[in-house]
Amino acid sequence: MLQQRTLKSLTRAVGVGLHSGQKVEMTLRPAAPNTGIVFRRVDLPNPVDIPVRFDSVSETRMASTISPGGQPGGPKVQTIEHLMSACAGLGLDNLYVDITADEVPILDGSSASFVFLLQSAGIELQNAPKRFLRVKKTVEVREGEGPSLLWARLEPYHGFKLTFQIDFNHPAVDATGQQVSFDMGSGRYKQEIARARTFGFTKDVEAMRSRGLTLGGSMDNAIVIDDYRVLNSDGLRYDDEIAKHKILDAIGDLYIAGSPLLAAYTSFKGGHALNNKLLRTLLADASAFDYVTFDDEKLAPAGFAELAPAW
Repeated sequence: MLQQRTLKSLTRAVGVGLHSGQKVEMTLRPAAPNTGIVFRRVDLPNPVDIPVRFDSVSETRMASTISPGGQPGGPKVQTIEHLMSACAGLGLDNLYVDITADEVPILDGSSASFVFLLQSAGIELQNAPKRFLRVKKTVEVREGEGPSLLWARLEPYHGFKLTFQIDFNHPAVDATGQQVSFDMGSGRYKQEIARARTFGFTKDVEAMRSRGLTLGGSMDNAIVIDDYRVLNSDGLRYDDEIAKHKILDAIGDLYIAGSPLLAAYTSFKGGHALNNKLLRTLLADASAFDYVTFDDEKLAPAGFAELAPAW
């Protein structure tokens, strides 16, 4: 049986929120089978649990934000996608995330620090079958037209692979890889995707900060790009780091479905909003998906049965 996974012990991180700039403490704890991933706002007078589900997403401006029942204005946790990406990369099904503010800490702007934290706590197999969300027919969402067109698609696939193409029409970005494909069954999430950092453009910083965004952003936790070049003294971690970060985000956004996907994902210029719209479109059509488990691990997609090795 391909089993569910949780942590062996708890682990903690302290950092700042990318958008809020607030200091935040986060404690990651084991959870029982079939719990899923649950954020708990422990800073509130009465702690509030927010289970991760596609319909708990309440905001997708610059990040994925969840609230109970997806209600805007309710208690929230924002910028969950990098942690969710790490959980997907390590195959973690069940986890409590106690958090002392309304935003997951940005740490170094990638998923690598979360991968390290999770693996430091240890990963434990549980006596319950891992449940996959299997895409049975192609689902696509599109927005805009001409130069403003963006789209995302899910197609049937025995495994989970992603292809993303960016198009920023910017000299520094155009000099990097514009398209990335990655198959989760390769077992190379940590090496090829996890270290890709979030990015931003200096021309947008003032406008975003006036709207209460990127207040905690810096060159310590983001790739910063001016009109011509990357400003970080150490440059890029991958030649195609910007496109790879879009893959990292998509892995996290799609894991908000509540179960790992068996699908091929392709996107052109998509983002958090389009990814959530894609999930909602898929799950609104009962003929487009089902849930499957694997009593025989040999029948599972290649690479999905191996427990993530130590860091």
